[in-house]
Amino acid sequence: MMMHKFHRSKIVVMLVLLLVLAACSQQGASSNGEAKSNDAPAASQTDSASQEVRKIKHVLGETELKGTPQRVVVLEWTYAEDVLALGVQPVGIADIKGMNQWVRLPVDISKDVVDVGDRSTPNMETIAALKPDLIIGLKYNLEKNYEAFSKIAPTLVFDPYPVDESFDQYQEMTATFNTIADALGKQKEAEAVLQDLDQAYAKAKEKIQAAGLDKTPIVLAMGYSNQNAAVFRVSTDNALAIKILEHIGLTNKYKPSKFEQYGFTTTDVEAFPALQDANFLHIIQDDDNVIENQLKNNPVWNGLSFVKENRVYALGGDMWPYGGPLSAKIMAETTAELLTKK
Repeated sequence: MMMHKFHRSKIVVMLVLLLVLAACSQQGASSNGEAKSNDAPAASQTDSASQEVRKIKHVLGETELKGTPQRVVVLEWTYAEDVLALGVQPVGIADIKGMNQWVRLPVDISKDVVDVGDRSTPNMETIAALKPDLIIGLKYNLEKNYEAFSKIAPTLVFDPYPVDESFDQYQEMTATFNTIADALGKQKEAEAVLQDLDQAYAKAKEKIQAAGLDKTPIVLAMGYSNQNAAVFRVSTDNALAIKILEHIGLTNKYKPSKFEQYGFTTTDVEAFPALQDANFLHIIQDDDNVIENQLKNNPVWNGLSFVKENRVYALGGDMWPYGGPLSAKIMAETTAELLTKK
């Protein structure tokens, strides 16, 4: 009888132990489940952040962006430069061949980037097929079809050439660069690029001043042929390129007779005698060298002081005077090097 009670007691103890173990097991499972459940809100918060809706202001109003754009199509070289400067390769750029010819950059356009056609008339079907989540362009080209572009993807539009004479093209360049950086979540990268540009200005200015070249004015002109005649776009004080050169201590000799919205006066060689005491900087394509061709035997050109004294400096056909901070840095460094080269 005592043995029977002992066995029953033993069985009861074992059952209690099993129940305790089962409860502990369920509690562990419940704890694990709770951990997973607690992780869920964190994941939801991440998803929420990636889908955050922001409003970006531009010249045609405000555009809502959901999250951070990953597939960007750019329809103007200046803004393609801005995107590349921020470490982002667009999925599409307008007229890549032309950009490679006219715009010298330290960053290559990836071979994967699709050419979406001419800057003024890009191919809408090609753009739509790329499934962009952001389109960036110029007011002059996009204003008429802004609604159509906006149906493909959120579209940001900028205008570096308003009619207001007090408008500063340089401030517009940096402001647009920062706006694009904000849209792409690349504010820190933008800050680093602009700091690097300021350092390049300081070094270039030091070179210019050490050589005493800040005391001699400059003229900056883009030259090309038109009906076999030499034509020049002579930069005015409001031009972005002149503002860049002012950052390295240079001043512009040319003063137009009227306000030039785009920052240049289109003229010919007859405008240069009044400017011949300046140092002459030019942007001319190798395959359209009007100085070596049209002006080779031109008496007006050959009689100019800056020609006779070898004060004519070729910045190169791919020196883009309408670009962003990368073009600005290249212009500042190249100009200082050319002017101070012995």
